[in-house]
Amino acid sequence: MKRRSLLEHVGQLGAALTAPWLGACATVSPLTVGIHPWIGYETLRLASTFHRLSESVLLYETKDLSDSAALMQAGKLDAACTTLDEVLRLRAGGVPLTVALVFDVSEGGDAVIARPQVRNLSDLARKRIGVEKGALGFLMLGELLKACRLERSAITVVDVSTDRQLQAWRNGEIDAAITYEPVATLLQREGGVRLFDSRQVPDTIFDVLAVRTDRVAGNAAALRALVRGHFHGLSHLNRHREDATYRIATTQGISPAEVRQAIRGVRLPSLEANREYLSGKTGRLLTVAQSLSAMMVRERLLAHEDPLANLSNDTWLPLDDGEWA
Repeated sequence: MKRRSLLEHVGQLGAALTAPWLGACATVSPLTVGIHPWIGYETLRLASTFHRLSESVLLYETKDLSDSAALMQAGKLDAACTTLDEVLRLRAGGVPLTVALVFDVSEGGDAVIARPQVRNLSDLARKRIGVEKGALGFLMLGELLKACRLERSAITVVDVSTDRQLQAWRNGEIDAAITYEPVATLLQREGGVRLFDSRQVPDTIFDVLAVRTDRVAGNAAALRALVRGHFHGLSHLNRHREDATYRIATTQGISPAEVRQAIRGVRLPSLEANREYLSGKTGRLLTVAQSLSAMMVRERLLAHEDPLANLSNDTWLPLDDGEWA
């Protein structure tokens, strides 16, 4: 699948990724943020289009969720657009991450798309299912198998990164894919049928901005500018839906009608909802993460539950709508 072009400041990318990283307390500029194709992150692209991102922010396009996670683990990103389950997995691996923003809650945007002859969940037995390695893919796989009442041995798991799933489908390498937008829509264009999606696992898949806490000290202003940029993009999406839809269609590589359908698959929290998710020891995200962490232990995605210390921080959120309007 054709990848999107890099965003603003792409000319600085090589230096940002190859320059030797300084000590944990050193100032890093600009704030390098990994972003991969997903409908919920399009607010940042809208902000970039309208020059509402600070020059101290560098958006770095990655192939998919796993690519962002690998770069974060390698210390080549200061922050990344990722999923809450991936945050828990990376924290378990020693990466000091804190959630600074909730982009969206998936309510259908993550899905299992199968060939037309696979008419129901039980038909997945003995089929090849393409899954991107990573917490999200295997979390969805575990929930799918529960819904199918199948053991993992009853299917063949094929390691296929999300950016390769469309080609793998066309090559006949897989019978179904665990995927997300825009690939879910592209597979449906090819005749794929939606068998299962994140509506069956509510309040489980959260897309968030995860920040390395060892990089925050020198980048607090840039981080606040990035979060403000998201809310500017969200405001444009809410107030000028048709204009935003056509812009998103261009970057996602799908039609405006397909963008409208994809947006229905996510809930985009307001500033006030973000405060409720992220605030202190009583934030709603902590409750969700506690349940998710326990589920990931049961699915053997984590060895131990995350203690959830410093999981979220609302101090980078705008004080009010006037900061980004």
